[in-house]
Amino acid sequence: MFNIKTYKEAGSVKEAIKLLQENPQARLIAGGTDVLVKLHKGKGQFHHLIDIHNIAELDFINLNDGEDLVIGPGTCFSRVEESPLIRKHIPVLSEAICTIGGPQVRNMATIGGNLCNGVPSADSATPLIALNAVLTIEGADGLRQMPLEDFFLGPSRVALKQHEILTAITVTRDNYTGFHGHFYKYAMRNAMDIATIGCSAVCKVEDSVLKDLRLAFGTAAPVPIRCKDTENKVRGRRLSQNLLDVITESVVDDVNPRTSWRAAKDFRLQIITTLAQRVVKKAILNAGGTIH
Repeated sequence: MFNIKTYKEAGSVKEAIKLLQENPQARLIAGGTDVLVKLHKGKGQFHHLIDIHNIAELDFINLNDGEDLVIGPGTCFSRVEESPLIRKHIPVLSEAICTIGGPQVRNMATIGGNLCNGVPSADSATPLIALNAVLTIEGADGLRQMPLEDFFLGPSRVALKQHEILTAITVTRDNYTGFHGHFYKYAMRNAMDIATIGCSAVCKVEDSVLKDLRLAFGTAAPVPIRCKDTENKVRGRRLSQNLLDVITESVVDDVNPRTSWRAAKDFRLQIITTLAQRVVKKAILNAGGTIH
């Protein structure tokens, strides 16, 4: 039984912002695949809902005039996964999304909802962080932008004010041109399971040199994170097994996994080191590089 005290459907972003201002207790619902589960469990913060599922201005995937790839947060996972633009320019995101739930979930759940829930295991978060995605947020005070990496404040906590809505997710042309990536999700089941560890790597290879690397993990810290110290250690180095070994040794200092009922900290660290090498190697191969 869902204990919904008030429910209103917004027809536009402006109307949704207005409704949020009028009811400080209200929460947004888009696909509802997470919110309704929490509501069913009696989570009191979801008793007042504003439905943004049918707002057309939040449902799109396109290239802007600068050829930046822009995704509407109201776009369901199935559309993102199957988008020719996504598969052409940032296929690592399609790789990640196809691991989320089953077809029914992906047909309902939205990419913006996945990010705004703020959970460390959000599968769409790590590829977008590795791609230096930027969020556009609209509220009563106007528009603002921020890196996705800075959006996550803690478990289930994000940098959205009560009257704000995520309106766009942008990966700039400079952050996808010449880059290739790979995503891997380790979970206890092969399908429809929350990640024990999720890993995304995006890299650029030129003349057998790792010109750039972005390595991101989910469920390896209180928020999805980039492994920037590790990235800095290997950026500009020649491709080799030694380079991969450096990544394996270094990545443990970038992460901070915890013990939970799903997995112990030591087990997560073992997975992290294994995935760091495996995922980066596959990203390098996808970029046309060779490991000697």
